[in-house]
Amino acid sequence: MSEARVRPERFEAFRDFVVSAVRTFPDRHPGLVAHEVLLAPPGTLLYVSRWRSEADLADYAGEHWRDRPVVLPGEDEYLVAPLQVRHFTLTPLN
Repeated sequence: MSEARVRPERFEAFRDFVVSAVRTFPDRHPGLVAHEVLLAPPGTLLYVSRWRSEADLADYAGEHWRDRPVVLPGEDEYLVAPLQVRHFTLTPLN
C-alpha cells in the first residue's frame, strides 16, 4: 500500500493521474492479482495492490521494495510530503 499526501488543490488532478497510470498494470504485471485506488479527500490517496507472491512484487518494485515506494514520473508536483509505502500480509480467518 502506498499513501500519498496530496496538495488539496491538486487532488482531483492527482487522482486522474494515478488512475491513468495504473489502469494497465494488470496487463503489464502478471503477478498483480488486484489493485485499487482509495480516496480520502481533500488530501489523501491510497494505492493498494495485491500480488501473487513476494517475488512478483519484487519484480515490479525492485530490490528495495520493502522500504522504497515506486514513484511515478511527475508525481512529486502533486504531493505535500514524500510517498509512504507499507506492506501487509494476509492472514486467513478460518
